This record gives sequence, C-alpha cells and structure tokens, in this order.
Amino acid sequence: MSEMPAPARLFLDDLHIGQTFISGTHAIDEAQIKTFAVQFDPQPFHTDTEAAAETFFRGLAASGWHTAAITMRLNVEGGLPFAGGIIGAGGEINWPYPTRVGDILHVENEVVEITPSRSRPDRGIVTVVSRTLNQRADVVQTLKAKLVVLRRPMK
Repeated sequence: MSEMPAPARLFLDDLHIGQTFISGTHAIDEAQIKTFAVQFDPQPFHTDTEAAAETFFRGLAASGWHTAAITMRLNVEGGLPFAGGIIGAGGEINWPYPTRVGDILHVENEVVEITPSRSRPDRGIVTVVSRTLNQRADVVQTLKAKLVVLRRPMK
C-alpha cells in the first residue's frame, strides 16, 4: 500500500485570484458535538439532546466555534496548502445553517484578493473565502479571512 504524497505547499507567488482548493471531509456525530460544547460552549442546544428540541434550533446543533475548529482542521490537512502554515490576520465569520449530527463537512476555499506587502517583501496578505458545506451542500459556515502568506525564498 503506497502513501499519498503530501500536498504541495504554495507560496504567495504561486497564488492567483479565483484559485480554489477543496478539503477532505469530516463526519460529525453526537459525541463530538457534546464533548466540544461541554468544554467550550456549554449551552443546552449543544449539550442536551432533549433540551435542544425546545430551543431555537429545534434539536442538537454543533457550536459555531466547533464548526470553525473543524474548518481549520480540514484546511490544515490540505484545504489550504500554504507554505509556512495558515496564519490568520483577521476575518469575518457567519453561520447561516447549523451543523447537525450526521453531517459530513468539507471546505471549499477561493482566493479573492492578493496584496504583496510593501514593507515586508517576504510576505503578503491573501484574502480567502472559505465555505464549509455539509453533505446536502448546505453552507454551515462562511469565513472571509485575511491570511499572511510567505513569498518564495530568494536563493
């Protein structure tokens, strides 16, 4: 059995507006939702199946922060193959639809802006729109992030 090669790591110079990247997938279950919520967002619609039925969500829903954490993991594992890692410099996040038990999430990323730094020639800012979708193509999160991306080192 052969191993899959690691995705190529891209520098600022390798990117262009409109470029897209698609992550792998992550299946979410009830235990993941509750475990995350108990530690980081302990509200009944995230921690208690019965109580959640009587809330705004009408059932158990993952914390938006849990969806954000899954998005990050999927992007780190290949959804955004940037040299030097995924380094955030700000952004805007929206959760238009809840993540539910049984959802299988993936992330579709699009480069929408590239700004080379004038004061730091070794890097630039890349704006990426990341849409996290479930198996029904419902968008459960949209993140517009400004990311620090390194330039290819001079030889």
